[in-house]
Amino acid sequence: MDDVLTRLHDPYLGDSFAALGATLDDEGKMLKLTLPYAGKGVASALQAAINEAWGEQAPTLALDVDIATVPPAVPKPPIEGVKNIILVTSAKGGVGKSTVAANLALALAAEGARVGVLDADLYGPSQAKMFGVEDQRPEVAGDRIKPVIGHGVQVASIANHLNREDAPLIWRGAQLHSALQTLLRQTQWDNVDYLIIDTPPGTGDVHLTLTQQIPIAGAVVVSTPQEIALLDAKKGLKMFKQLRVPVLGVIENMNMFICPKCGHEEHIFGHDGAQLMSLQYLVNFLGSLPLDRRIQAETDAGKPTVVAEPDSRIAELFREMARKVGAAAILASREREAVVPQTEADLHGGQVKEIKWNL
Repeated sequence: MDDVLTRLHDPYLGDSFAALGATLDDEGKMLKLTLPYAGKGVASALQAAINEAWGEQAPTLALDVDIATVPPAVPKPPIEGVKNIILVTSAKGGVGKSTVAANLALALAAEGARVGVLDADLYGPSQAKMFGVEDQRPEVAGDRIKPVIGHGVQVASIANHLNREDAPLIWRGAQLHSALQTLLRQTQWDNVDYLIIDTPPGTGDVHLTLTQQIPIAGAVVVSTPQEIALLDAKKGLKMFKQLRVPVLGVIENMNMFICPKCGHEEHIFGHDGAQLMSLQYLVNFLGSLPLDRRIQAETDAGKPTVVAEPDSRIAELFREMARKVGAAAILASREREAVVPQTEADLHGGQVKEIKWNL
């Protein structure tokens, strides 16, 4: 039995069942396994591997998740009630970063985690609308603010504090910094495993504030295949390298348009540009998403695809990405993450590392 547990491996971390502490009950009928990342959706694949290894006497898998707290590369004062903080960033506007952030948060929740979303795009907050909670006002008790709940996810957004959704924030940098600090430090998060922070486009003040003041498990970079978007995405990759924030991976959005009437496939913004960028800069490629009208329509309606169509192919793509993000955060803390080179010379300097998900 010990030999089988050593030979069976989790497909995302690469750890053996034995290393993950799997145990078999006295009757040999139930195999208990707890994953340290959000990964309930991998249960069927693991059961298939167990059946193949054990044959007719294969036990039934009892899979659970107990999300590990990932130590950041640079220690910072933690946010109360939060285990892990993940930034979703794009550097370039208009690539669907906020839509990806919302669906990624919901996918992590579907995979068994307790999730929060903080909308750090203060000039253009959209998460409250996407989660269908734009009309709710958070409860305030003293200096603590309770997040509103949308589809089981805790949401903190400046939009929930405005009288009108079209009210602009005409603020200077100091006011922006103060509001961001309030959302970060005074929100009363309730045992959150993953806090997804939707950052504004660019590489400016908000990113510096976040990376300098809170412990970040890693960042996810979103881009389209278009060359113009990739130029800015590369700047984002280098920024996180300089700030010592692990890049957990790259997501390519709007990879392909499929005509709903005839089924014709068209790469409107180019093809596989973000995947090639991830290979060039030695970071994980987390997956591609199509340009599909349903994603836009469902998110605008306050019910993103992961909850609107949980059994759809698009929802499964987001859940696959969520599992990879959770595992990548742990791998990064083990110093098994690929390092992003800052120059072409670094890229060709012989320090090539194997990246599992790019092969």
